[in-house]
Amino acid sequence: MTHRIVRIHRLGGPEVLALERGEVGDPAAGQARVRIEAIGLNRSEAVYRSGQYLIPPKLPSLMGYEASGVIDALGAGVTGFAVGDRVCVLPNFRMGEYGVYADQAIVPATSLVAPPPGLGPIESASVWMQYFTAFGIVQAGRLELGDFVLIPAASSSVGLAAIQIANWLGAQPIALTRSSAKAEALRAQGARHVVASSECDVAAEVMRITGGRGAKVVFDPVGGPFVETLAKAMSEEGILIIYGSLSGAATPYPHWSAALKGLSLRGWVASQIWNHPARFARFRDLILQGLAGGHLHPVVDKTFPLDDIVEAHRHLESNQQVGKIIVTT
Repeated sequence: MTHRIVRIHRLGGPEVLALERGEVGDPAAGQARVRIEAIGLNRSEAVYRSGQYLIPPKLPSLMGYEASGVIDALGAGVTGFAVGDRVCVLPNFRMGEYGVYADQAIVPATSLVAPPPGLGPIESASVWMQYFTAFGIVQAGRLELGDFVLIPAASSSVGLAAIQIANWLGAQPIALTRSSAKAEALRAQGARHVVASSECDVAAEVMRITGGRGAKVVFDPVGGPFVETLAKAMSEEGILIIYGSLSGAATPYPHWSAALKGLSLRGWVASQIWNHPARFARFRDLILQGLAGGHLHPVVDKTFPLDDIVEAHRHLESNQQVGKIIVTT
């Protein structure tokens, strides 16, 4: 039986995503075959598709990191799961070697985790990447009660996750967005303050909001020259976390702000949690606790059918979304 599988044969815009028919085959030892129900899109996939990823794709390449579905076959040696189990696929593998943009996919068994109780396929595909990434404000940023955290690209799924985590901690999330068009939506999602970067002096506005203290933590997926401005908006001994490079430009070291304030600059990726078993267990349990208690709740912006994967990627890159984009099979 053939299945729908998305591959790229060249690098470029969303139009290079090719929906093809092919055989998936049987899982090898240590693998599982999953009937995919929903796929969570991530900006890293657009970066990979366009050729800007840290490790260039080996073409043709599979696509996709994060999904939910049902196990329909297990390879030798896989324990802890059974055929028929509902699962989530964690994005802890190398994209291209595996890929979940498909209605059936083979993945490493080490990428499987039980879905959070009470969540359906769509919400389950929108949980793990965003919350494991956003918990960087705790693991790397050491955010505490009463601290201010400045969150660029706040309407992204990770940005909203960081807002939720900050509120759970009793911290003060400041959403940074390009214009005030999303201000009402961001406040509705828990942002205590919203700063529109194209409409004000960002550092001055953050200092006004914080009573001159500045932000203890900045959680930035953009990088590039704007980190100079972000650094000026920070508190003494603040922590600037850069977890992405959406600007596409080189990121300078903000020397004078860092020197005069004693700032720390940290890189961050979610694998700094899931590559450490004890840390992974801790934050997995915190995510489940937060979901169960209502502190955390995945926000889905829009769903697309798999046949419209190109349009889904166009929407991903439009920066119009508030929350996670999901593709269903």
